[in-house]
Amino acid sequence: MKSPVYTIDIAHPPRHPDRAEEEMEAAWQTVRTSPSLHILKIIHGYGSSGQGGSTRTLARNWAYSNRARFRAIINGETYTIFETTTQAMRLETGPYDDPDLVHGNPGILVIWVR
Repeated sequence: MKSPVYTIDIAHPPRHPDRAEEEMEAAWQTVRTSPSLHILKIIHGYGSSGQGGSTRTLARNWAYSNRARFRAIINGETYTIFETTTQAMRLETGPYDDPDLVHGNPGILVIWVR
């Protein structure tokens, strides 16, 4: 079974904010127009300060400002099999392997696309 997840990494190497937003837009378009993709996973990193970096803030702000396009936005630290939105998403999209699902990962953002 093909994974319903499309993953992009905007943290390695770090991108200029304009470039990162362009990549997130393009990734959203890819998922939105695909018959088999339903989830966009953005790897934004956590920043060297241990408190979340500017790329994390950029990704979360982009997702929030575009939230009408999405069924759900799940911050990485709450992305676990015990979280109700994650459970609903997996029930609808089918099971898939994801190492980040075992425990929360504050360096990612998971978006369930409409």
